[in-house]
Amino acid sequence: MLSELSAATVRATLPAVGAALGTITERFYAGLFAAHPELLDDLFNRGNQASGTQRQALAGSIAAFATHLLDHPEQRPDAMLHRIAHKHASLGVTPEQYGIVHEHLFAAIAEVLGDAVTPEVAAAWDEVYWLMANALIAVERRLREERGGHTWRSWEVVERVAETDDVATFRLRPADGGPVRDFLAGQYVSVRVALPDGARQIRQYSLSGAPGPELRQISVKRVHEDGAPDGEVSGHLHARVRVGDVLELSEPYGDLVLDAGPDTPLLLASAGIGVTPMTAMLAHLAGTGHRAPVTVVHGDRSPATHALRADHEAYAGKLPGAAVHFWYEQDAPAGTRSGLVDLTGVPVAPGTRAYLCGPLPFMRAIRTQLIDRGVAPADIHYEVFGPDLWLAGQAESV
Repeated sequence: MLSELSAATVRATLPAVGAALGTITERFYAGLFAAHPELLDDLFNRGNQASGTQRQALAGSIAAFATHLLDHPEQRPDAMLHRIAHKHASLGVTPEQYGIVHEHLFAAIAEVLGDAVTPEVAAAWDEVYWLMANALIAVERRLREERGGHTWRSWEVVERVAETDDVATFRLRPADGGPVRDFLAGQYVSVRVALPDGARQIRQYSLSGAPGPELRQISVKRVHEDGAPDGEVSGHLHARVRVGDVLELSEPYGDLVLDAGPDTPLLLASAGIGVTPMTAMLAHLAGTGHRAPVTVVHGDRSPATHALRADHEAYAGKLPGAAVHFWYEQDAPAGTRSGLVDLTGVPVAPGTRAYLCGPLPFMRAIRTQLIDRGVAPADIHYEVFGPDLWLAGQAESV
């Protein structure tokens, strides 16, 4: 809970700080990497830095957390904190690194805002920072303890399958032959690779197969960005990794997991490579005999770009109460729909719990349509691949 004095100061300065957060985070990362270049190699994704998405995500999370403290002083934004904590834990963020971030973030704030940063203003925002940081540290510590600590484990590629021209599935088993920890459908792993220039980079990929005792399965889309660098890790996996090669994986993390009994109606909505966690969820539901209706919604450019389509249909076909709705912008075959996903005419059962994964415009549109159809906002869950930009608008609106 934010102290009364700090709350008044943060409320008065939030518009100015929020308006400057883009510049502040840019200066912050420049100072951080100048002092600690090893972090860009071991922790931060170079592509996200080049595109600016990491700066947007940081600015959005700070603004959203501060706004929540002011609007709901007796509550913590646990959903936001847990989503961030899962990502941090999978990357191996340590409590000590929060002190490093604090040093360079507040140096950037002072540099950008100048004399406006009085001792009172600095103290108030310092309180905001440590409320957020300490909450994350506590959640991340618990997550690591549940998994026996953070370690990078070597996994051997035992099968590689071309799903589409730009999506490949990699099936892996532990190189040490040891046991495999179970995971929850919808979770992801961090994958760390050594690139040809010697840098180590990390990317997170949803586990696209059913939870099982022996293997991990990830399905990776080769990332092509207009006006920004192509995805380094996805490009490396597609170009260089074959059967017999070894990758470093974290333990599974992620809070977009099925949390529903066998009689709860579900809606699983995805677009593009957002199909990966939904396929794992469908596999789990098929394997556990889910009884209630399951509505499967997916949008893609064409059937040829729809990764894991056979699994998508096969697992849904094993559920007696499943209805499948596919949309394609091009070459839509009989039995599917043309254009963008539109839930008009799609039955949504009372009490439905929804899970969304795909591009942000898609998820925002589906969320709005579901709320208009009577689905409670608390029952709509989502996953953002890469930095979470859902909150970025918070930084622009304060």
